[in-house]
Amino acid sequence: MAEQPVDAVVIGSGPNGLAAAIELAQNGASVVVFEAHDQLGGGTRTGEVTLPGFQHDLCSACHPMGILSPFFRSLPLHRHGLRWCQSDVSVAHPLDDSPAARLVLDIDATAEALGPDGARYRRLVTPFVERADELLNDALAPLGLPRSPLLMARFGLTALRSCEQLAATFQSPRTRALLAGCAGHATQPLDNPLTAAMTLMFLVTAHVESWPVAEGGSWAITKALASHLRSLGGSIHTSTPITHLGQLPPTRVVVFDTSPDQLARLGASRLPARYLRRLSAYRYGPGSFKVDWALDGPIPWSDPTVADAATVHLGGTFEEIAAGERAAFEGRHTDRPYVLLVQQSVLDPSRAPQGKHTGYAYCHVPANTDRDYTEIIEQQVERFAPGFRDRILARHTMSPRQLYAYSRNYVGGAVTGGTADMWQLFTRPVARLDPYSTPDPRLFIGSASTPPGGGVHGMCGYHAARSALPALRRLEPVKLG
Repeated sequence: MAEQPVDAVVIGSGPNGLAAAIELAQNGASVVVFEAHDQLGGGTRTGEVTLPGFQHDLCSACHPMGILSPFFRSLPLHRHGLRWCQSDVSVAHPLDDSPAARLVLDIDATAEALGPDGARYRRLVTPFVERADELLNDALAPLGLPRSPLLMARFGLTALRSCEQLAATFQSPRTRALLAGCAGHATQPLDNPLTAAMTLMFLVTAHVESWPVAEGGSWAITKALASHLRSLGGSIHTSTPITHLGQLPPTRVVVFDTSPDQLARLGASRLPARYLRRLSAYRYGPGSFKVDWALDGPIPWSDPTVADAATVHLGGTFEEIAAGERAAFEGRHTDRPYVLLVQQSVLDPSRAPQGKHTGYAYCHVPANTDRDYTEIIEQQVERFAPGFRDRILARHTMSPRQLYAYSRNYVGGAVTGGTADMWQLFTRPVARLDPYSTPDPRLFIGSASTPPGGGVHGMCGYHAARSALPALRRLEPVKLG
């Protein structure tokens, strides 16, 4: 490895690692990124894992926070090939005995379809949609004095509650099911405090920009970020696992786009025992089981209004979804899990050969489980799309252990960077005034295990880079090993 001194090293090339590197480079730093995998991207990679010509997103697939990320929006990523593909329907939530609930771009259209809950729904989301830029700037930042304190106080009145409490204010089972599906992204029991925050945020985002997929695959996000970083003079090395800090060139600072346990392992010789113990207590939460399909045609939904949705939430009623999410959180198996399904090829025909389609779905499961959920997930799809199995040409599965082998950030198969409940949302990975700093003035962490948490938005890495800038300016490059 080259010994030429650099200003900053970033370990990991997921969206947060690349965002950190870009922000540092934009501030005049020389930056090098090291990635263990032979491809960049972390959770934003794409590959032909079923049949030739079928492009499957290997982890993250639909990007409501990607298109709205304040940092990504500040970058000229369109000049580096990033194109978003959208449908007017962000979410469809099919039900057994009534029409699907749908979350569409227009607030009035969504509200009208919710019948007696329409007026209340408008009152809930409209104030935040009207000031979405301010909301996102504050919500995607670490805990501190918000730029828009009154807006955030109003958001907090709802966000601090559980999804269960929020859903109880609506009359219709269809509305409550729609809210449950959005809350399910939080990977927590729906009666946990703060799950209403995830619910409300996802509702709001869908009325600002329809939830998109990246044209050509999620790796288009990676490629655009990497291309922009290189245009700023940054360098990237793949197939370079870092097993000890002595491998690194002399540097002023290091930013870890890694899980807390990797920070603890690599920084063990430089970090105090008390901090290492706190890192070891970090809670990662449930894992995921994922299936990708090559399909002979579109998914044959019983309710045709589901066909053009970017994301489909499968799990039926609020009560069923709540039971499934609680089981996964408590380490129990269920035969009726909440399933998140994305229809990338409906929005982006380049994902499959002409006339064919891709399918993508996952559910939350006990961490590290060896149970095969393929049949269970396909049963949930078949429940709302009879004949689905007949269209499967090939499938590819990833268990929690395989997800961890794919990315060491996914401890136990947890793909969102760790539990984001009230005890760990703003104190991730440990409670510090600056959560991106460590007791070592040269070491910083900016992965999804820091605020604001999981999602393809780069804001964790951006804030970590901002945290590192003062140290970068005052410290001289040294060998850390």
